[in-house]
Amino acid sequence: MKKYNVAVIGLGFIGLPLSLSYAMKGANVIGIDVNQTLIEEINRGHSHHLEYYQGKSLQDILREQLQAKSFRATTSYQEAAEVVDHYIITVGVDVKNGDPQFAHLQSAMETLASVLKKNDTVLVRSTVVPGTTEEMVKPILERGGLEAGKDFYLGYSSERIAEGRAFEEFITMPLAVGGINEESRIKARELLQVVTEAPIHETEIKIVETAKVVENIQRDVNIAMVQEIARFAEATGMDTYELIKTANTHTRVQLLVPGPGVGGYCLPNALYYLLPKAKEYQVSIELLESARRINDGVPSFIAGEVERGVQAAGKSFIGAKVAVLGLAMKDFSNDDRISPPHEIVKHLLDKGAKVHAFDPAVPTDYEYKVHSLEEAITDADALVYLTAQEEFLEINWDELVEKMNAKPFMYDAKNRIPLRLQEKATLKRL
Repeated sequence: MKKYNVAVIGLGFIGLPLSLSYAMKGANVIGIDVNQTLIEEINRGHSHHLEYYQGKSLQDILREQLQAKSFRATTSYQEAAEVVDHYIITVGVDVKNGDPQFAHLQSAMETLASVLKKNDTVLVRSTVVPGTTEEMVKPILERGGLEAGKDFYLGYSSERIAEGRAFEEFITMPLAVGGINEESRIKARELLQVVTEAPIHETEIKIVETAKVVENIQRDVNIAMVQEIARFAEATGMDTYELIKTANTHTRVQLLVPGPGVGGYCLPNALYYLLPKAKEYQVSIELLESARRINDGVPSFIAGEVERGVQAAGKSFIGAKVAVLGLAMKDFSNDDRISPPHEIVKHLLDKGAKVHAFDPAVPTDYEYKVHSLEEAITDADALVYLTAQEEFLEINWDELVEKMNAKPFMYDAKNRIPLRLQEKATLKRL
């Protein structure tokens, strides 16, 4: 089997497990990132990622691959270029005020262009605005004097993994790939096949770019729909979760469940990757925009529900202590980027509450974050359950309620607080 020498550019939630996936498959891998502190941490064998594979944590796998010298991290493109001939791009495109920000991706491609060699292969795996690979990445890379498709190969294949299942899904998730010409597509497919064992669909680059965005938007729309269904169910006295469970007994129906909002890097940004092209071609995507507005409004709705719940107990919300369980963007994750719980906390603070938030998995400190469950819930007037973590599965809920103030209000956005607590507290579910 051919020995692959691969550089993965961008060592975040996608890039690091992807790097290690290639290393475990026998490739010589160099990870590149501009964050010197991150590089030093990785090279010491440390990571906050909550990823596991075959009973090993990502940190265990990282240390094994460092020791085997099949992986190392650096900030130097030049150092990598002396060894590798395949580059995988996982640098993200941030969204600010609804506008995609290409600065990080552009900078990475400009630096790569300065070291790119003849016969190198570049595979973009970032989620991007449709057209980015051919209209932005290709021209930048060609500034180094090489022609894409002739002197080097350029392809695109979006990643489709879910955080927490990265290693498994890099192997088992079907992929789509495109190249700027047939040779590039073949090279890109071969590079993907080092790790993936799933089918790979080959098509045009722009179709693959757009498909990734549409995949995420589909979930965004589905979630917005169930948010409105939840409001209807609540108003009519029905159990939202039983309603969804019943509807899903139909074999062609697959409703998601409502939550505290849509978080993470992918789903909230998806609309804004598609919107520039929709505007350019004057195509209306009103339904998709409406879904995003609905999901953006959920944190404000939940904060309002908590305020009303506390006030219904005859208490002032100004100065009330609110315990928040979970700051990550989804259950059993340490990723709190674009996380709805943070937005909920901001709304609670704006309304005058004192927020004590606890999440044992999220490493970042915030003014409202505390370091234990007991610190969060002791003498609290309200509790808001927003994100499940392993530690929360062991909560003794009866003891917890006893440590809260009298007449506590509990808002369960995860359907995990026992209904029996209604005897001791006012309990409301999303």
